[in-house]
Amino acid sequence: MSTITPTHPILDRVTRRITERSAPTRATYLDAMEAQRKQGTQRAGLGCANMAHTTAALPAPDKLKIHAERAPHIGIVTAYNDMLSAHQPYENYPPRLREHAHALGATAQVAGGVPAMCDGITQGEDGMELSLFSRDVIALSTSVALSHNVFDAALMLGICDKIVPGLFMGALQFGHLSTVFVPSGPMTSGLSNDAKAKVRQQFAQGLVGRDALLESEARAYHSPGTCTFYGTANSNQMLMEIMGLHLPGASFVNPGTPLREALTRGAVKRAVANTGRTGEPAVRLADIVTEKALVNGIVGLLATGGSTNHTLHLVAMARAAGIVMDWDDFAELSHVVPLLARVYPNGSADVNHFHAAGGMGFLMRELLSAGLLHADVQTVMGPGLWGYTREPWLDNGQLAWREAPERSGDTGVLRPASDPFSPDGGLRLLQGNLGRSVVKVSAVKPEHRVVRAQAVVVNDQQELLALFSAGQLERDFVAVVCYQGPRANGMPELHKLTPPLAVLQDKGFKVALVTDGRMSGASGKVPAAIHLSPEALAAGPIARVREGDWITLDCERGVLELEVDAATLARRRVRHPDLSAHQHGSGRELFQLFRRQAGTAELGASPLLG
Repeated sequence: MSTITPTHPILDRVTRRITERSAPTRATYLDAMEAQRKQGTQRAGLGCANMAHTTAALPAPDKLKIHAERAPHIGIVTAYNDMLSAHQPYENYPPRLREHAHALGATAQVAGGVPAMCDGITQGEDGMELSLFSRDVIALSTSVALSHNVFDAALMLGICDKIVPGLFMGALQFGHLSTVFVPSGPMTSGLSNDAKAKVRQQFAQGLVGRDALLESEARAYHSPGTCTFYGTANSNQMLMEIMGLHLPGASFVNPGTPLREALTRGAVKRAVANTGRTGEPAVRLADIVTEKALVNGIVGLLATGGSTNHTLHLVAMARAAGIVMDWDDFAELSHVVPLLARVYPNGSADVNHFHAAGGMGFLMRELLSAGLLHADVQTVMGPGLWGYTREPWLDNGQLAWREAPERSGDTGVLRPASDPFSPDGGLRLLQGNLGRSVVKVSAVKPEHRVVRAQAVVVNDQQELLALFSAGQLERDFVAVVCYQGPRANGMPELHKLTPPLAVLQDKGFKVALVTDGRMSGASGKVPAAIHLSPEALAAGPIARVREGDWITLDCERGVLELEVDAATLARRRVRHPDLSAHQHGSGRELFQLFRRQAGTAELGASPLLG
């Protein structure tokens, strides 16, 4: 049962600040969406040849419906490929979605496909330098798919790291449409995350070989479905649900189950109903994606210890709707949002354990009851967020919802707001003479949150890995990895640094990382000041750090300080390493324009939004 709980004053203050800051750009966006709504679809006014092309491949009954404008028509945008385990289940979705649409008297077409790359494959390789910008390619591709302008609704099929943000950004350009995001669920649990992490560290130390490492990884990532650790892909699913763009409880139901199929059918039903053409009120994407919904997304990210990548993605997603957020908003909310979940890499459990312990329904009820979510928002299910405190189940084979458990099934994974793992959300803003960056401390023990040590300066992660392999890092240090920003090389994740830095920390050394690059949704137990802005290629102070300089990284006070006086720092020349190797091969030649036009990390690092 819902109760009236006043929203937390900090939640109100941050939301009000975002709303005021965004007023001009938000008004422009909403005016554009209203103009598109009034214009409607092109179907009624299409020339005969245009309409023939639209329906040429469809069965005769669908042609008749579309030609007669008698029923809603759904555009499906799919990120299917079987390179990504999470997206493999989408292979058979289009015919099932069409079948579900037909049962409702509607029609559906695949409007287009978008690329979807797997960061797990490209980690540490050249292709990873396309990863961040693939988000913007997906946004462009989504816009191309929907530009046919013959649809009343859209279904977004995507899950993983850049795919959901890209689909979201592209779909917002068609915010006048009824839109539902359709997940396919996580794979079942394999090798435990603790065991996987142990083997990775053993391999980094040379204690086990590649055969043991491959066996471990294959037991962890073993079947269709989303990887089960709580990285960016599963953070995406949490965001879509807490922002009201999934059906309640849809995020973490495994693929190939009757409940998953029922939820997919239910997504089609809501997309059709929300067109406003079947007797229910119209609910469009622009109605759902508001300042309050986006603040709810930040709260969800903090309460679950979600991916640091969303300090980039969520900012870019908001700007696509004319809403301007920055890291001050994240940091202020983090002070009052408690950490309610521990899911790997912030704990040993995976998302299946989180879901079984009470999942999103329990989490959202706790946050709503504490006044830490805006309840008065629009969702694909209708007005209000309290409906998302329920969980889906099959009642005689039919999709239904019931109240989520009153108590967590495992307080080692999921806790009530009255007894959190931490009183704050674990995301900190660091500031100082090196610029602004973010650090995630959800998995960093308190004794490791303050590091003062001398700098080890490198220009890519391979240099640091070579120093580690040569035994030259057996000491306290701050690794300064420069020229990893969006303009330098596309801002690849530096995920391969996690095991060796963790090994050194376990040996008792004080270690930390400072970089203008990304550390990924798998940021772990070593303090990492990431997304440092301005980046080195924009003459950021990080390009003036020299080997042996003393650096203080203090997560408790929010300080990132190079202990060099301002005059000395100003006299130093900016280092300009040869970056030509990052401009050729693996398709990087085609992304020169993206690199040149990329915005700062705090603005979302998008070449489309500046």
